[in-house]
Order: sequence, then C-alpha cells, then structure tokens
Amino acid sequence: MKKIVLLMLGLVLGLMGCANSNSANEAGELRRIKLPMGYIPNVQYAPFYVAVDKGYFVDEGIELEFDYSFETDGVALTGAGEIPFTVASGEQVLLARSQGLPVVYAFAWYQKFPISVITKPGLGIESPEDLRGKEIGLPGLFGANYIGVEALLFTAGVDSSEVTYDAIGFNQVESFATDASDVVVVYTANEPIVLRAQGFEFTEMRVSDYAQLTSNGLVTSEMTIANEPELIRAMTRALARGIEDAIADPDEAYAISAKYVENLDDQDKDVQMQVLNTSIEFWRAERIGLSDPQAWENMNELLVKMGMIPEPVDLSKAFTNEFVP
Repeated sequence: MKKIVLLMLGLVLGLMGCANSNSANEAGELRRIKLPMGYIPNVQYAPFYVAVDKGYFVDEGIELEFDYSFETDGVALTGAGEIPFTVASGEQVLLARSQGLPVVYAFAWYQKFPISVITKPGLGIESPEDLRGKEIGLPGLFGANYIGVEALLFTAGVDSSEVTYDAIGFNQVESFATDASDVVVVYTANEPIVLRAQGFEFTEMRVSDYAQLTSNGLVTSEMTIANEPELIRAMTRALARGIEDAIADPDEAYAISAKYVENLDDQDKDVQMQVLNTSIEFWRAERIGLSDPQAWENMNELLVKMGMIPEPVDLSKAFTNEFVP
C-alpha cells in the first residue's frame, strides 16, 4: 500500500509540475538560470547539452546558461542564495554544510564515483592493499581525486600515512607517460582512455568497485526548496530527460555536444566517444536522479576520518530524493 501511495503522490506532483511549467510557457516567460558546471566545456556534460538542444529546459519554462566556473564557487553562491542551483559533488555538499552553508543535494547525476588509480604494470599492484609504501601522484590534497584515493585506501585498511602523496597538478597523463609517476589518481572517463589510446599499458582500480560514494549531481539550497520547489522539479525533470536520451543514443548525444564544446570536432572522435560511453556507465540507474543513502553515510564517515569535517553532517538535511522525477 505504501508503494501505491508514493506512486500516486509522485503522479500528482508530476502533474502539478507540468501545469506550472506549461503556464510559464504559455505566458512566454522563461526563467533564466546560470548554472555553474565546475569544469570546462566537455563531452561529459552531454546530458545537459541534449536537454538544452532538445528544448527540455524550455519546456519547463527555463532558459539555461552554462557557467564553467570552479565547483566551490558555485556551491558558495548557491548556499548564499545568490543562485538557485549548481553542479557539485557529494563531498562538496558535506564540506559546505559543515561550515554552515544550507546547500542541499537534490538530484544524483552520477551513480558511481568516477575516480580510478592506475599503476605501471610489473609493480605487483593488484588491489588497494598493494599501495602501501607507494608514492601516488595526484593533483593535490583536495577534490574528487583526493577523496577517491583515500576511500580506496580506507576500504583496504591502509592509512594515508602508509603512502606518499605527490602533488603533480592536473598532469597525470604526462607524469605517467614520462615515468615521472608510477601510480596516479585519475578520472575514470578521462586519463585512462587517453593513455590507452596512446598505447600505454597499466593496471586500473576503479574506486566504485570498492566503495559506494556520492558523486556529481544537482545542488540547490534550503531557501530554494522552501520558496521555489516547482522550479527544482522543473530542473530535475529536464535533466533526467537529457540523461535518458544520452544513455539511449550516445551518437546523437555526441553530435549535439559538438555544438557546445568548441573544439570537440578537432579531437580524436574515437577517444571522445569512449569518454562519453565510459561516463554513461556512471550515469545508469534504475531510477535516474535517486541518491543512495548508504553512499552518503560512506562519504560522511570518510570525511570525518580524513579530518575534513569535525563531525558527521546531518544527512537528513544534506540531501533529498523529494525532487527526483
């Protein structure tokens, strides 16, 4: 009975949302929203490009503008109520809330944490335990790369004091290719594909094979939830449609992305298609947009262990599945 009630409630909310967005369209008014993306234009943003190109956001009464600024800037602006949304990862939400910013994760774009550790063949590194005593290259002690490798070590009972971190900046491909680093932390849908295309061999350990952590999604604020809940529903409906279409037809999603990523046509299409298809592995879900409570528990525990937050964050306020289509 509970499932039936929830189903009916979802149907009612969906119809209410459709009525509101249709009214906005009939009036000819669009809500202009600048969305911080946290990275440069890239084929990995295909669901957003698809949703804009096919008019899914316009259908919801929204005119979306992409803002390729730093992730932390978007979180700060959203928490301050300056903008209604940003794209950010789960750890950024918990870090922000621990500092008093009322941000709320409202829609899970990535269902798995997209970080890997790659190692030179012949080192005998087959599992996270084998990283003990090794020097690990990563951009720095911040961001998803740092969170990912710490999670990998944590699952194996390896303390960070048992490895050496080498802050190499965002130069993992060059550092690995020139033998400056034998072990590097990378984005699963980026550096491994580039190195493989260049003929390099390596062993890869995906963090998602060992730990379930909350990754990138749509973040809003307590203020927007209180004052404009239908705007959030409109955003999540449009984004969900974009993700569904990108998963269903990667070739079409790639072609659309080329309109938004200035130099995409100048790059190796086979490599970029692999980037897109690998990304799709991390977006797939039985219910697109749904947050996994256990993934949040795991992230909370990890950040406390790392000393990045002094105590666990109240997760009942940090994320919600209320707005998932």
